[in-house]
Amino acid sequence: MLDQYTKGLASNQLHYGVPVEVFSWFNLTLQHNTGAAFSFLSEAGGWQRWFFTVLALVISVGLVIWLFVAERSQWLLSLSLALILGGAIGNVWDRMVLGYVVDFISVHYGGWYFPAFNIADSAITVGAGCMLLESFMVGRTKE
Repeated sequence: MLDQYTKGLASNQLHYGVPVEVFSWFNLTLQHNTGAAFSFLSEAGGWQRWFFTVLALVISVGLVIWLFVAERSQWLLSLSLALILGGAIGNVWDRMVLGYVVDFISVHYGGWYFPAFNIADSAITVGAGCMLLESFMVGRTKE
């Protein structure tokens, strides 16, 4: 919900491609991503919209199943799966309804710009990091 809310704000308050400086290293810049991560396949002609939608839906079903079978003691794994699932659903919704994913967070230093992203992308990244952390914790517990 936070992802969709912030994307709505960005779409209504920002002009496409015009950066609004928040800090010297952080801008809000409305962009539309028709591809995958880092605009991969964004110029592919349109088929990628449905390919990435179906792929994300299949992965989301797998994540829901994984959440249901995960042991209740694995709270960090459950948190990571929920973050990844929420982020995937946020971006799938954009893809299905708009035909592109709304990105608006732009981080940069000097002349180097990290590709624009959104709250859903952040949730996926934090979820993946939590999953890595959890995998190291499980390994230590088994030893």
